[in-house]
Amino acid sequence: MVRARGAGASKGLWAAGVVLVAVVVLTVYAMVTGGDDQDAETPAKGGASAASPTASASSSPAATYAPPDDWTEPERWASLTRGKRTDAHGSAVGFPHTVEGAVSMAVAANTSAVEGETSTYDEQMRLYDSYAAQEDHAPVAVEYIKKTTEKPDRDFEKATGAPSGGPLPAGAYMRSNVVGYKIIESTRDEISMWVLARATQKNGEMAKESGSYTRTLVGVQWKDGDWKLGPEALARAMSQTQTQAKPKIVAPGDAAFNSAGWTAIREAS
Repeated sequence: MVRARGAGASKGLWAAGVVLVAVVVLTVYAMVTGGDDQDAETPAKGGASAASPTASASSSPAATYAPPDDWTEPERWASLTRGKRTDAHGSAVGFPHTVEGAVSMAVAANTSAVEGETSTYDEQMRLYDSYAAQEDHAPVAVEYIKKTTEKPDRDFEKATGAPSGGPLPAGAYMRSNVVGYKIIESTRDEISMWVLARATQKNGEMAKESGSYTRTLVGVQWKDGDWKLGPEALARAMSQTQTQAKPKIVAPGDAAFNSAGWTAIREAS
């Protein structure tokens, strides 16, 4: 996944909102093949901080964005499907072999919640174990996740007053929820898309929630009877979008959401 964000979010929020699973497998793939991920977006100076799990490889800040006061109905809506079962890690899996199934998996893989006794590391490992293809699993990937989530977890504990290692206080959370998507290319067994999500952070019950919208490039493949994130699919998605304008980061309800080509998401049924 290659992700950009709307400016204004805190360092901790940006770190939590980033779901780095595909970046992890792409990094491991590059290590094994001797390639690199230089096609990824590079952080602008003063943009995504070192606290971001993917800042060094694939993040860049976007222009400041504030949702408009007037609501414009999205022109495109999609009712996505749920996975047929829940795996050992608590994730929905078993999505249909359809475009809607691929999008549904991408939504699940870009949805996270750090709260209570669940850390950023816990969430990233859950997503990695559930949505990265088994053939792309490697010890170096686990070490990468551990290394890139240590500072975000430490910073959030400090912001909330939680003890080292948690648990977080009641009402404190960092979440990422998908609100839209845009298909780039689609075949029977591989789909590339942009995913639009809202990342939020709250440091306690009485604290004010802060939020930001993010745009992520995702490539998924049909493997072993389910949709999976894969480095080859992401690399091809990056190639497909090199000469294309990226869809604007805007919220559902903004007229620009429609002109950017986003499809809004209804709750899965």
